[in-house]
Amino acid sequence: MIDHRSDVRQGRLTLWASAFVVVACLAIVAISGWREWSSRQTVLKGSETDMANLARSVTQHADDTFELADTVLNVLVGQLELEGTSPAAIAKIQTFLSRRKAANRIRAVFVYDETGRWLATSEPVDFAGLNNSDREYFQHHRAVADRGTFIGSPVRSRSGGQWIIAASRRFNHPDGSFAGVALTTIDVDYFLQFYRGFDVGQSGSIALATANGIILARSPDNGYTGRDLSGAPLFRIIRERPAADVYYFTSPLDGVRRLSFYQLSSRYPVLLVATESEDDVLAPWRRAALTRIAAVLALTAGLGVAGLFLVRQLHLRQKMAAALVAKEADFRLLAEQSGDMVMRVAVDGRILYASPSTARILGWAPNQLVDTSALAGINPADLARVEQTLSALMNGEAEEARITYRTRHREKEEIWVETALRVTRSAQSGHINGVVAISRDMTERKDLEDRLAALARSDGLTALANRRHFDERLEAEWDRARREGTPLSLLLMDVDHFKSFNDRYGHQAGDSCLRSIAGVLAQQARRPADVAARYGGEEFALLLPNTDAGGCEQVGERIRQAIEDLGILHALNASSRQVTLSIGGATHNSFGDKADCSSLIAAADKALYAAKEGGRNRLVMSGQVVAWPGSIRA
Repeated sequence: MIDHRSDVRQGRLTLWASAFVVVACLAIVAISGWREWSSRQTVLKGSETDMANLARSVTQHADDTFELADTVLNVLVGQLELEGTSPAAIAKIQTFLSRRKAANRIRAVFVYDETGRWLATSEPVDFAGLNNSDREYFQHHRAVADRGTFIGSPVRSRSGGQWIIAASRRFNHPDGSFAGVALTTIDVDYFLQFYRGFDVGQSGSIALATANGIILARSPDNGYTGRDLSGAPLFRIIRERPAADVYYFTSPLDGVRRLSFYQLSSRYPVLLVATESEDDVLAPWRRAALTRIAAVLALTAGLGVAGLFLVRQLHLRQKMAAALVAKEADFRLLAEQSGDMVMRVAVDGRILYASPSTARILGWAPNQLVDTSALAGINPADLARVEQTLSALMNGEAEEARITYRTRHREKEEIWVETALRVTRSAQSGHINGVVAISRDMTERKDLEDRLAALARSDGLTALANRRHFDERLEAEWDRARREGTPLSLLLMDVDHFKSFNDRYGHQAGDSCLRSIAGVLAQQARRPADVAARYGGEEFALLLPNTDAGGCEQVGERIRQAIEDLGILHALNASSRQVTLSIGGATHNSFGDKADCSSLIAAADKALYAAKEGGRNRLVMSGQVVAWPGSIRA
């Protein structure tokens, strides 16, 4: 009867174990699927961020270009309305325009009277008899009294034949009536050349359009200039959407599914759309995902086979566990054949039995350990934790436990040990009479974990802290400075003209340069709490806890001078012909406000920008007023 009940229990246990293996395999597959989906979303988010940065940058370029045209028009309209369109005034303007050479941005300048007749132009053409009254911009200004700059649809130039974008303004007679149009033109090819400098993938594109859907320029240029896309979904709903946002769509031009970021200019009626093909973005992820999924399926299949094998072995293991409790001889036989160290510990903490593996793991023979304390040799930092675990087992609070700690070796330094503990009970009373401890040497594994942890915190090229570790330390030091009321300083550094250095000397030389700079920063991070980090690309950061603005400035100047003293040749750095740093510093010592650590970064970043604008190879502290050479004030 007893054997029958035991068989029933073992049969149920086998069923539960089989169910566990199935659930574990399904869980692995589900988790893998969720991970791949999350990875896909992460790839898309990263591409969205790249497109957002590109769109903002290119929009700024367009704004700057139209602003230059606006400035030229403003001067020209002011002159025309002040001096009129008399032959003498026009001759003066024509003389000025004739001396003007075509620039990269502004192609040409024109002046038309109220009938559309050409009055003056910077182009070397005979404009006698030419009339532009049929142009969109001329009809707009003649019909609308608005004095603002009008950006029209691209047209073919009558003077040069190329596609141009016209930016124009109306000028009036003294009585306020329409007197004519002043016009500047920008070659569409100017925008196309700029856009070709960005890598948006094989099927990606950058497009500049008017706010009402007329394409001004698109790279790659496949003859889309002037195309009317006002009926496309984006332009139909653009007024209902934010001024800048991510947008997924199927292109009406080439039918490609695209991931994009659009940006409406805040100053001019133009829209910039930077796109990548969704297939191009996801292609690397798909290849890696297929490999990972195949590996997971293979692993799951292996786990299933191993699980079935383990279920078959379950009866034997249960019988072995029963034998360990019931028969000391069987226990000793198992323990002595095990490669792990096996001990039996009494309730009072004395070692009752030690297996032969103790000589290999701890350097002590079994007879030297029997009747000694099981807690002897444990590192004081881990002792309380081990005592607490052992006490919980002896008091019946738990049946088993697993713990990792450091202990002394007879001949070597301390080793890491992982011990599995299980209570034993008296066969007569059923009361706890001790624990069985099975231990193994985990020193190599612990060392590997420590090395992996160090790699996760450091930058592979420079061996400085990486961006993630720097952000963690910045938050921690910010909180500590807030609690203790001490100042916290930050230096942000950027290698001057590093892209041109890479282009001139190659990426290996660039990497060597970054390592040399990192060596200087490591030397300047003299205190344990100082954090030198590679902030990204050619940017570095140095966090200086408990350092006021004066100390921060001294450290920054030492770094700048040390980099200059390295004397690394940089022929394209016109100011010094060697590698230099621009440094921005900031100190925060007023923690009564609600600012967070991002404000310190923002302050240092603004100071860095001021250092670069001020001529580079200099340190600017946040709050300093710096004269920018060549600056123009309105």
